[in-house]
Amino acid sequence: MTLQIAFDNSYARLPDRFFTRQDPVPVRAPALIKLNAGLAEALGLDPAALATEAGIAMLAGNRVPDGAAPLAQAYAGHQFGGFVPQLGDGRAILLGEVVDRDGRRCDIQLKGAGRTPYSRMGDGRAWLGPVLREYIVSEAMHALGIPTTRALAAVTTGEDVFREARLPGAVLTRVAASHIRVGTFQFFAARRDTEALTALADHVIARHYPEAGNALGLFEAVIAAQSRLVAQWMGVGFIHGVMNTDNMSVAGETIDYGPCAFLDGYHPETVFSSIDVQGRYAYARQADIAAWNLAQFALTLLPLIDPDRDAAVETATAALNAFPERFKSDWLATFRPKIGLASAEDGDAELIHRLLDLMAAERADFTNSFRALAGGRARAQVQDRARFDAWAADWQARLARDPQSPEARRAQMQRANPALIPRNHRVEAAIAAALAGDLAPFERLTGALAKPFADDPAVADLAAPPEPAEEVRQTFCGT
Repeated sequence: MTLQIAFDNSYARLPDRFFTRQDPVPVRAPALIKLNAGLAEALGLDPAALATEAGIAMLAGNRVPDGAAPLAQAYAGHQFGGFVPQLGDGRAILLGEVVDRDGRRCDIQLKGAGRTPYSRMGDGRAWLGPVLREYIVSEAMHALGIPTTRALAAVTTGEDVFREARLPGAVLTRVAASHIRVGTFQFFAARRDTEALTALADHVIARHYPEAGNALGLFEAVIAAQSRLVAQWMGVGFIHGVMNTDNMSVAGETIDYGPCAFLDGYHPETVFSSIDVQGRYAYARQADIAAWNLAQFALTLLPLIDPDRDAAVETATAALNAFPERFKSDWLATFRPKIGLASAEDGDAELIHRLLDLMAAERADFTNSFRALAGGRARAQVQDRARFDAWAADWQARLARDPQSPEARRAQMQRANPALIPRNHRVEAAIAAALAGDLAPFERLTGALAKPFADDPAVADLAAPPEPAEEVRQTFCGT
């Protein structure tokens, strides 16, 4: 069985200063942990061929398939507000691009593929825990309908990596619309390389936003994509954890999961990331950070928007100033269905925030509270029943003015409110079991999360909030 991949590598045709051409660093003894057969087929790849010895060698970086153009991408970025002029793929190799069966261009990247010129003293490797974590969460996000990079495969390497301890090495094969970041633009803006910025903007427009037409249109398209994305994050209680500009995809996908987490008990100031000591990327601050990141993106595009810098600043500022209203609209478009609304009224945001305030006061479970609304069980999720009843009376009065039938509303709410999310303690338990040689919890969790809106009694335990001893209070970057 021959492994054949129809690569068409547009990024590799950009000027050489965009990347460093480099093969992955081979590993000792690759072994397949998980292959995403459905994604493979969507990409036009043969899952059976990927599961052969030659396929696993490719997924581990031991074999470069015909037509690939392996490279490490250069980029810069603001990390927790401080600018770093050179970052880049320190442990990832872009093998190349394919056009999937729906005509969409996709990157295939190996994460954990060895040291590159951008590794900054790192070993370029990944260990099994973060690889499984990204596999679980990225595929769960896809099933939730949220734009995201995806996981094609996970393999172990037969080698150890050293962090706080000796840990098993692994490689994740990641698929993305592209791996171009705000930080990619910042890399060239920091060098005043307008020629490269022009080439990069033209590439992104052709690849992601052909209707944009020019740099201003590109900026407005990325604003719209990021606004929708962050609103969707908020709707499932997702906290990215490290919204640096180098972790912000211009394609509008969730990328670089790192220390991400999902809310259990709701509070807007929740932070999980161990490195976010100031709470910069807390749940409720994600829209503000998206706007801040977009402002940095605007700065890179100024010479392309207008040769007159003052005019460019005025134009870009006007576009950016539309973000708050756009985000409010996207947030309402996400949360109205969660409380059963198909129509719009001026008081809807206040009604939703009153419910969130009640949940925050008691740290009510975010996912289960919203899911319970559709089944008439939400009152049991809180202790202050009188406060809930006051809210529910106003909610019922609002529902009476909404045109949906009760049946349609219930179906809508079940589509908007998942029964299952990748709960942090379940993810950590699956990783711990895998490290002990038991992949069954990982397989069970990924299987259940592929159907997050279904009520399946067989996996009802995965919907339960953590017991106090199970609660995950901090998450960690995978590097």
